[in-house]
Amino acid sequence: MIRYCILLSFIFLAVAVQAQEITLKGRVSDASQNAPLEFANISLLRPADSTLISGGMTDLEGAFEFGAPAGSYILRVGFIGYQNYFESIVLGAKPTVNLGVVKLEADTQNLNEVVVEGVKSIFESDVDKRIYNVENNILATGATASELLATLPSIQVDDEGGISMRGSGNILIYINGRPSNLSGDDMESILSQFPANSIKEVELITNPSARYDAAGVGGIINIILKKNEQTGFNGQVNASVGTREKYQAGINLNYGKEKANYFFSYNWQDRREIESGSGTRISDLEGFSPVLDQDQDGLEFEKNHLIRTGADWTLGRGKILGFYFQGNFETEEEYEDIDQRNIGEDGIVDSSFVRRNEEIGRSKNLEGGLNYTWEIDSLGQKLYSSLSYAYDDRHSDEYYRQQYYSSAGELNPTKGLVQTNVRPSQSELVVAQLDYEKPLGEFGSMEAGLKGTFANWISGQTFATGDVDTDFVPIVVDSLNESYDYTENVYAAYLTFKRKKDKIGYQFGLRAEQTNTLGKTVKGDTEIPNDYFNLFPSAYLTYEVGKESEFSLNYSRRVSRPRIWDLAPIYRVRDQYNLSIGNPYLQPEFTDSYEFGYRKGWEKYLLNATAYHRYSTDVETRITYLTDDNVAIQTRQNADTRISSGLELINQVQLARNFDATLTGNFFYSKVNGENIEEGFSNENFSWTVTLLGNVLIPKWFSFQFQGNYRGPIVQPQGEILPQWSLNLGLSKNVLAGRGTINLNVSDVFNTRNFRIETVDPRFIQTRTFQRETRIGTLSFTYRFGGYKEKSEGRSSREGGDDLGGEEF
Repeated sequence: MIRYCILLSFIFLAVAVQAQEITLKGRVSDASQNAPLEFANISLLRPADSTLISGGMTDLEGAFEFGAPAGSYILRVGFIGYQNYFESIVLGAKPTVNLGVVKLEADTQNLNEVVVEGVKSIFESDVDKRIYNVENNILATGATASELLATLPSIQVDDEGGISMRGSGNILIYINGRPSNLSGDDMESILSQFPANSIKEVELITNPSARYDAAGVGGIINIILKKNEQTGFNGQVNASVGTREKYQAGINLNYGKEKANYFFSYNWQDRREIESGSGTRISDLEGFSPVLDQDQDGLEFEKNHLIRTGADWTLGRGKILGFYFQGNFETEEEYEDIDQRNIGEDGIVDSSFVRRNEEIGRSKNLEGGLNYTWEIDSLGQKLYSSLSYAYDDRHSDEYYRQQYYSSAGELNPTKGLVQTNVRPSQSELVVAQLDYEKPLGEFGSMEAGLKGTFANWISGQTFATGDVDTDFVPIVVDSLNESYDYTENVYAAYLTFKRKKDKIGYQFGLRAEQTNTLGKTVKGDTEIPNDYFNLFPSAYLTYEVGKESEFSLNYSRRVSRPRIWDLAPIYRVRDQYNLSIGNPYLQPEFTDSYEFGYRKGWEKYLLNATAYHRYSTDVETRITYLTDDNVAIQTRQNADTRISSGLELINQVQLARNFDATLTGNFFYSKVNGENIEEGFSNENFSWTVTLLGNVLIPKWFSFQFQGNYRGPIVQPQGEILPQWSLNLGLSKNVLAGRGTINLNVSDVFNTRNFRIETVDPRFIQTRTFQRETRIGTLSFTYRFGGYKEKSEGRSSREGGDDLGGEEF
């Protein structure tokens, strides 16, 4: 009870007294034909910064009427295919103001004949982050959020859904500026439920300051969902179909009037995906064949529904109250066939297994929250508070049927197996936050904040086995059954100062975090507490050399806390030769990050160069052991240190009026020292990633987009993840006077984006290849109505969680 009282104390100050309402009315018509224009948008804007204060929409007769506080405004009237109308007005002398008839002039240029002189790149650069406007990314159409991230420069997604950036893992994922409730087996379990069509922007924050959560040594990826804030009723509908039965549809609606804005969106996905893999393990264990060769083929069916709704209310001058709710609902069926062959020294098969895996899963993820913003005065003093709650529930039923064949290829029913596995999991996440901003003079400011993050995960499984040649009577396998209850509470406070004087800008910050964790094994009746307090400083320095030219230097300290499935001491059975298990004694990983950058802009070229160095301790890393029974067990351990040093080059070029390209290269050296785990568990290498993204506009015809990327090897204590490359192509054409858009894209044209890993150990050498379906053709259609214009969330209203608006000087 005390905890929730503390949480509520973060939220909502006194509500201001409502200002006097003035009624504004009138009509809107076509200037040439004098015909009424229905559903035209009327907006009242604050003259100082064009902030929307109130507004309305015309009815079927072209009439409008709404209320607004007394004051001076800019009136804007707009309708698709017509020129915007602007007028300065003052409200207050009379309780009702009739503007009469506002006549809109048709746009002198037919929308179908508009020639865009150039194209806008999806990439933007800021002091501490990169912003990708994926709304206009033709290549993302019809994909999931996880697949979208895999196409962005500097990001890699492995076979387990793990995400790395600039070659470093342990990335913190935000959704609209809030920590995501990732309680499934991996990040992909929730990211796959977000269609790419629901995403406006993706922000990559490589070296976050003290104002952000300290978690995520590799940085923060903030996924900003679409949200419209136009007045009147407007929206967007979209649908897509992909090769091999992939379907998606969605709708975004918005209604804004006077002092309130309401939004609703629904996205549906029905996807069928294939996957395949192979592997070879060579060992010299006594009593076993020296070679284990394996092939697998899988088929997955996913259906999910994503619902978002919410509202923002203006309670008075500078006071905004917001509410949102989000629900993800998914059903999944997965089928996998695995062929395993034990091969002798003579190259002849000694025996083989054929295994059929079937899995049916259901999940729901619910999240809701409130936020309140108070602009205390016109000088920029601001208070922001939020409270959010997320609940995740997952249930998976797995069925395995295994058959044994002799060296002669004969079926032996007595060695067959039937196995079942029931895996339930639940989690809760509560986030409360209070932020305060105050200007310090003309060129400085101070920010301070408090934050509490309270999370709990409960995961478990019940594994049973029996003979295949009799009526299946499940016998529970004690060694594979366990439930794990994990609680993690983080209490944080931060303070930052920033100032700019002449050509020099600087920011200093300090964040304090108290972390209390408790892991409980139900069957083992073990409690594993881990409480620790840490300080996380950050410092930024910029120097303007000249126009569009700047040097920057920054430092931050970060932490990576283990995820639930990295901790849970529960065996996950892939097959009888391959298992994985978490390590409940994993410690957090700490990283000191240093960056030195240079940005220079010319008329048609932008260069962004960053040299970086990271030093990490207690590095969480993937380790594989081979037992005397020829079973490979994958787990996680803390290696002593990891050093990563590199150079990232981002080149944006306007090659022609209708052609731009962005070339990104990341070249880095990594060394991991795991001698504390076992002698010889150290490795180092030099690697690189290169991405080329191009946009070509063919006037009056279509837009063309292409992307090629290459990722070099990634070092591991026992080997490395091998390189991969891919090419994506897409076309887009506007139709229906600009209200509609048709997209056609093909991802991974040459079907080369696969995951390959080599593991080298004194007891064995193992290679494994895994590939999900990545070569996919998608055709999509989008239609906008009512003057719909998307606006990213979290940019002006900071809906929940951290404000990821950047560190500007």
